Amino acid sequence: MLYQTLILGAGAAGMMCARYAGPGTLVIDHARNPGEKIRISGGGRCNFTNMYAEAKNFISANPHFCKSALARYSQWDFVALMDQHGISWHEKTLGQLFCDGSAKQVVAMLVEELQRAGGELWLQTSITSVEKTEKGFSVTLERDGKTQTVTCRNLVLASGGKSIPKMGATGLAYDIARQFDLPLTETQPALVPFTFSEDRFKPLAGIALPARLSNARTSFDEALLFTHRGLSGPSVLQLSSYWRDGEEITVNLIPELPLYDLLRDQRQAEGRRDLTTELSRLLPARLADFLSAELRLTGRLADQSDAALQSLCQQLSNWQLTPSGTEGYRTAEVTLGGIDTDALSSKTMEVKSMPGLYAIGEAVDVTGWLGGFNFQWAWSSGHAAGSAIAATSR
Repeated sequence: MLYQTLILGAGAAGMMCARYAGPGTLVIDHARNPGEKIRISGGGRCNFTNMYAEAKNFISANPHFCKSALARYSQWDFVALMDQHGISWHEKTLGQLFCDGSAKQVVAMLVEELQRAGGELWLQTSITSVEKTEKGFSVTLERDGKTQTVTCRNLVLASGGKSIPKMGATGLAYDIARQFDLPLTETQPALVPFTFSEDRFKPLAGIALPARLSNARTSFDEALLFTHRGLSGPSVLQLSSYWRDGEEITVNLIPELPLYDLLRDQRQAEGRRDLTTELSRLLPARLADFLSAELRLTGRLADQSDAALQSLCQQLSNWQLTPSGTEGYRTAEVTLGGIDTDALSSKTMEVKSMPGLYAIGEAVDVTGWLGGFNFQWAWSSGHAAGSAIAATSR
């Protein structure tokens, strides 16, 4: 069977690419349904983009690579598409945009747009082999228990990364990239919780509070969540993308709390009050008890000198921790790294050394922050590749 374009992956980037690539496009995926990551994202409401998306919100060996695609298809372009389909949305926090209804609406919209553009969608279809031909590519597929070969002029790698293997993530795009000698940057789980040995924070599981998490390179001020296995929450997920194995992190439990002034005032007013009791009025009680043991806090407020109170505040704002690791690809929202951007055109997402081969979305070494940025990269890179394919097909 002959197609103009074959897109490997019916996720956000793949379906967006098909919308612009036009007639003669086939999108395949081994899943039972398209857009599974879209469906589960945002608690089922899909954090589909961010109002403030720009290049600084993305991690890449080449921080400038994403600028072209983001400029030519912005968050407001996708918002306009949502509006055209009558899908209502709202801002949650920090510019994060969510559907008022269900994430399934976004999936249905993309499938409709794909089909309206003249594309086809094959699900429960696996790839046996990919070969380069004189006029394009030949891909052997398994579908409905039968083997068939599809030939195409353009091949788009849109199968994502390794994150959440229970949803079928395999790293297929990386395997094909290696086959064609494309360079890869090191990959690792990103937007993922930290783990600690010996269930250190198990007694604190379920406690959440505002915090600042940082390492030697960056910091994030968002919620921190203690879990049975370690630390999670937006601040942790954000920092995980910048963390390396064995590295120490710093936790500030009082980033906006004038703790020293509050404790000093209370020492004057309620000096006989126990220090731990007072701390539990300002921090979650279980956390205050835990910290009292961890930091060996004893005595009444009246017993604490200014220096002692300053030391306590310093410890709570500069808590040094070393994670034993992360929860890995099992729960990681994205994969950091991927196909090296040096091998691609930033305008078209086409492989420089192999015309007709494209890589988009999570398969590429462009990773967004938490908060809708990775979906925006899917829309922008998919648009870039699809538009380039359509232009060469005229």
